[in-house]
Amino acid sequence: MTKIGIIGGSGLENLDLFTNKKEVAVSTKYGDPSSTLFSGLLDSKEVMIISRHGRSHTITPTNVNNRANILALKQSGCTHILATTACGSLREEIKRGDMVIPDQFIDFTRHRAVTFHEEFEEGNPAHAPMADPFNKELRKIFTDCAKTLNFNYHPKGTIVTIEGPRFSTRAESNMFRLWGADIINMSTAPEAILANEAGIPYAAVALSTDYDCWKTDEEPVTWEEVLKVFQKNVENVTKLLLLAISKL
Repeated sequence: MTKIGIIGGSGLENLDLFTNKKEVAVSTKYGDPSSTLFSGLLDSKEVMIISRHGRSHTITPTNVNNRANILALKQSGCTHILATTACGSLREEIKRGDMVIPDQFIDFTRHRAVTFHEEFEEGNPAHAPMADPFNKELRKIFTDCAKTLNFNYHPKGTIVTIEGPRFSTRAESNMFRLWGADIINMSTAPEAILANEAGIPYAAVALSTDYDCWKTDEEPVTWEEVLKVFQKNVENVTKLLLLAISKL
């Protein structure tokens, strides 16, 4: 039975999408997830939503308990995970308000637990394959739905995840561009790594809200600008999620 977990990012902490809604508290061996889970029905499918930074957006990127979040969804029986995130654009062609369906990541975090394998079982070194970290089928659903809804979208892209909570320096922003990154955020890579280790198909939709700070003809990114652009487009992100869920 299909059961969909949604990780709501900045601007989508309190998604209210479905019927028969109930609040579920889940605990894991890694502690409590970022929030309780809202559970309900949508298009006859069971959906569970967790707020990455807490419902009041009080958890910093470094302190998000990603292991608890992914394991809580797995313990709840989720068969797929769809994530949302705000991101900065590192490319001229990715405009504010555009959606990107990433196919690759660069993990530039330094202080987070990004594996369930704290030690190996004897004779079984658990080196998880990560060549294609985002599930191809889920990504295709996202891109097909974005096309159907006539949204401005990019069917692939490399997302670099930085530690945060500070934004990049201009030197860092230009370095990420040279590395081949197309967008930048503070959340996706650890989630994708852990979802892969947990054996749960994972895909994300990233909404471009700014140009980080590599563009010298624009003001550098601020949190206020990120939230302003995301809130302006939250209805489109929600529409994309709803249609994607109906296709699963």
